[in-house]
Parts: sequence; structure tokens; C-alpha cells
Amino acid sequence: MIRATETIPVAGPWVTEREIEYVADAARNAWFSNHYEYNRRFEEAFATYVGVKHAVSLPHCTAAIHLSLAAAGVGPGDEVIVPDVTWIASVAPVVYVGATPVFADILKDTWCIDPRSVEAAVTPRTKAIIGVDLYGSMANWSELRRIADRHNLLLIEDAAEALGSEYGGRKAGALGDTGVFSFHGSKTLTTGEGGMFVTNDDYLHERVMTLRDHGRPPGDKLFLNTEIGFKYKMSALQAAFGLAQIERVEELIARKRQIFDWYKTELKDVDGITLNAEPQGTINSYWMVTVIAYPSYGMDKFALMAAFRERNIDTRPFFSPLSSLPAFAERPDSSAHMPECPVGETIAKFGINLPSGYHMTEEKVQTVCAAMRDILSSTS
Repeated sequence: MIRATETIPVAGPWVTEREIEYVADAARNAWFSNHYEYNRRFEEAFATYVGVKHAVSLPHCTAAIHLSLAAAGVGPGDEVIVPDVTWIASVAPVVYVGATPVFADILKDTWCIDPRSVEAAVTPRTKAIIGVDLYGSMANWSELRRIADRHNLLLIEDAAEALGSEYGGRKAGALGDTGVFSFHGSKTLTTGEGGMFVTNDDYLHERVMTLRDHGRPPGDKLFLNTEIGFKYKMSALQAAFGLAQIERVEELIARKRQIFDWYKTELKDVDGITLNAEPQGTINSYWMVTVIAYPSYGMDKFALMAAFRERNIDTRPFFSPLSSLPAFAERPDSSAHMPECPVGETIAKFGINLPSGYHMTEEKVQTVCAAMRDILSSTS
């Protein structure tokens, strides 16, 4: 049995002296009149990179989705169309605002929400669409935009996993009415925990700035809250870390793409598997290297993960369909528009994420791929 000599984690950040220096400076100086200086610099640099007018730093991506919906007035009685296969954080905020999530199927190649399934799910109660750029792949944003415009719907781009990806020459996060990002410790750019809301819409930006600070309009010094809001702010220490990372974003993306290329080269001769797609007109930043093993191998994702675990290699399961989770068991209406045999069910059943963090070297990738071949050959 091929086995790694030391455990190979599935994810990990790339931290340099720049991050450490910025955080130390923030700890010393980001107080009093300078308390928002690092947040401002981080937001401005991030907005410039993504190519949008406004960016707002937040404690996590979930807050960015929640604020997107709340700022647009989505609430009880409304429906929001979401991909059935994604992390639950993409959809939970729909429930936070009292709206109903309506699941749509995903595409076979990109694993992102299928516009045809979205179109079939639109009703008079639909108020928004949330598209997710899954594992770095880009959704079909031209079609989603067409549907949103035709039905006058809010379009949210969940780019939590796709910083640096592109669609039609535009950066991930710039293709919806709002865009949202995650800076979790596993992400391409990290602040430990954290997120970002971006938009070109002045009204939505203004609403988010008020709602994220307990209903205090920007600049309020008298604590005269105009409405009930939320507490969604990022600390200066996190923003300092994020500023250092966004200043290094090109090398971060280049490293992610290098790791994927190593995997693609090592696995090119292995039959019966599919890796992340990069359709024409897109650039995939490959947050996670993902592999789908054909059902003919007779191993679902949990069996594959167990086999890798025996070989001292950590992996993650492809997200399970939300409609299959106990969390949504009492929401049958959410699945009413799903096709009889969803594409997402098969993909989610047999997919795993391979080690994709910045700790990966070509040698470690070779070890993981040798283990993959060993596991699959043992089933034949």
C-alpha cells in the first residue's frame, strides 16, 4: 500500500513576513482615529482587484450573503433560487431573512447552478438568484444575468471559493448585483475568518453599510440607530492580514493553478475520473482540486476518503445535495422544482477534494496521485 510518510493536510494558508508585519503594526497602531485604516486599505485594494466600485469587509461570507438579501428587501413570502449542491452557508441566509430557498440542479462540467433549472424554478414569488462559483469554477453568468433581468431579480454571486477566477474577462465577484467572498483559513486568500461584500450599486452599498452596524448610518456619532440591524464588522487585525494577502494575490493564484497543473499531469493517464473544468472564456483559480471517480469503480466519496485516510492523506467530500440533508428535511417545497434525476446527485456522491493547500509540493502531489491510482486499481 502506498502511504505518505507524514500526514498531508487537505488545505493550508501561505503566510509570509508581510502578513506578520502588517498584523503587528495593526496591533500597535490601528486604534483611535486609525482604527479603520487597515480595513479601508484592504477594501480599496480588494475592490480594485475585483473591478468593482464598493467593497465592505465583514466577519465572514455568510454575513455578506445575509446583508445582500436584507439590503434588497428579500423577506418572508419570497423565494430565492439556489444551487442544490453547495455548502450550506450559501443558502442559510435565505432562511435568516424568512424567505424560502428553492433548489436548482447543477451543470455536469462546471458543477455550478444550471440556468435551465433556474428558469424552471422561477415563480411570481421569486426575488433573487444565488449562483455559486463552486471550487473555483465559474457559473454561466451571462445566462443567469439574462434570467435575472427578464424577471427583475436580484443576482448574487457567491465567489467564496473563486477569488481570481474569471468569466468573459471579468473577475469572479463582479458578475452579480452583489458579490461575496470568504477568507476562511482554507481559502485562496485568508484572514483566518472573514469575508467581503462587493457591488457597483450605490443603494445596496449604502444599505449594507447601515445594516452591518446595528442600523447606524455611516458617520453616525450620536448612536441614533435608525433601524434594527446586525453586527457584522471585520477587525483591524484581520484586515491587516487580508491587505498583505491581496497585495500578493497574483502569486497566490499562480500557486493554486500550479498545484492543479501538477495534479492534471500526474492523473492524465488515469481512466474513469474527472477533474475541475475550465471552459473556454473562463479562468479557474482552482481553490480545491476536485476529482470525480466514475461509479464503475464502486467507491462513493466516503469510501474514497477512508482509503486515503489509511494512506495518511486528508481529503474532503464533495458537498452533498442540500435537499438530502437533515437540515432541510422539513422543507419539501424547496425541492419541488428539481428534476427527477438531478445531475448533482451523481457528482456529489462520487466526488472528493484532494489536498490543495499552499503546503503542497510537486512531490506531495505525486504521492497523492500514486495513492489515487493504488486505490482505484484495488477495485478492479
